[in-house]
Amino acid sequence: MEAPENESFRDSIGTINEEGKRAWVYPKKPSGKYYEKRKIVSYILLVFLFAAPFIKINGNQFLMFNILERRYNIFSFPFWPQDFHLFVISMIIGVIFIALFTVSFGRIFCGWICPQTIFMEMVFRRIEYWIDGDRNKQRKLDRQKWDAEKIRKRLLKWFIFLVISFLIANVFLAYLIGSDKLIKYVTDGPLEHLGTMFPLIIFTAVFYFVFAWFREQVCIIACPYGRLQGVLLDNKSIVVAYDHKRGEGESGRKKFRKNEDRKELGHGDCIDCLQCVHVCPTNIDIRNGTQLECVNCTACIDECDHIMESINLPKGLIRYASENEIEKKEKFKLTARMKGYIAVLIILIGVLAGMLSLRNDIEARVLRLPGQLYEHKEGTIISNVFTYKLVNKTSKNIENISFKLRKYKGEIKLVSAANNFVVPEQGLAEGTLFIEIDKNELKGDKNKLTIDVYSGDTLIETTTVNFLAPRSYN
Repeated sequence: MEAPENESFRDSIGTINEEGKRAWVYPKKPSGKYYEKRKIVSYILLVFLFAAPFIKINGNQFLMFNILERRYNIFSFPFWPQDFHLFVISMIIGVIFIALFTVSFGRIFCGWICPQTIFMEMVFRRIEYWIDGDRNKQRKLDRQKWDAEKIRKRLLKWFIFLVISFLIANVFLAYLIGSDKLIKYVTDGPLEHLGTMFPLIIFTAVFYFVFAWFREQVCIIACPYGRLQGVLLDNKSIVVAYDHKRGEGESGRKKFRKNEDRKELGHGDCIDCLQCVHVCPTNIDIRNGTQLECVNCTACIDECDHIMESINLPKGLIRYASENEIEKKEKFKLTARMKGYIAVLIILIGVLAGMLSLRNDIEARVLRLPGQLYEHKEGTIISNVFTYKLVNKTSKNIENISFKLRKYKGEIKLVSAANNFVVPEQGLAEGTLFIEIDKNELKGDKNKLTIDVYSGDTLIETTTVNFLAPRSYN
């Protein structure tokens, strides 16, 4: 947007005062059509966030990010360490999807979808409004001496914040270790699982610190996405924007006076009431143009619309718009960059879908035992020793597992296991096996063998190994 003459606001952030100390933000309680829509979206996402680790499809947790064991579930699809490439593609798709939305609609993810914003504005801030009151009451309470009223309100607010932070930490833990383990740990009691209790306390402290004190500074200082939007946004991106042409006019802003002809005097529709600043959760003046701190929460849109309505002026002085729309009345359309992102997104989604459709429920890996070549057995039999590892990616036991050689009449003998065994659900089976083949079937000192893995009579996986033999048997 058109830059104001005084650019000093870009040299600092709204949460730091001139002395370099924390400037506490007391945003006015928002209201309006966008705020009501955000509440609906936020509460739907909150329900999803709390329910997702406890929802199971085909026995798989809907969402899980077990970093320690390198096991991930995304929309109930399990990803093991062996599927790391699939997990990476999924993450890249997520990043490109967010980038596409940023190019098209600015930082809309932050204002409408980001868990930090949803918890801060729709949970903790609303509790604060309920206990401490709106903007002016909060400012007065902070300046007030520590009497009975202030102590009571502070202790109540801090206690509720702590309880909610503890609940969030538990849900966060369910995403990390799995909901089944979390429920088991809760029913067993904290003393039985101190190794998990300490991380839970740490998570609770972190969430409490973020939502009770650090607050909007997460979006301004800590989150890298705000910096990313500066690279991605252009004149065609739809953002929360102030219509400076309409708001400033030829003679600039002016306080509202009843029965005054503002157009005749050359003044714009902005009456300099500062309500858009007072309602902003990051304490910026949207009239200065697109800024790093703006999270597109739309609170200033609702507040400005209230003011415009009260003085009988058209709404939309602050609205979702691009710079080209305000400057040139240009409507939104897909740019070459947006089409590029969409094309890449479609290709990656297609690749991921294809890989998922080709992925087997069980993964087999057969490797030569280190330091072992081959062994002569009775007659003309050559034997090689291998280790095997079978990973079951499903939530059901896979039974009656057996190995068979393809195209060879040789025999596979398992060590310390029956010829038919079980791979447990979301677990693995491993051991040692011998492959014995008559020398007359071999064609050289290195023969590539195909091993089929069966569950009963059903072929479920195929793998290959190199079978070594003496060179003289060529």
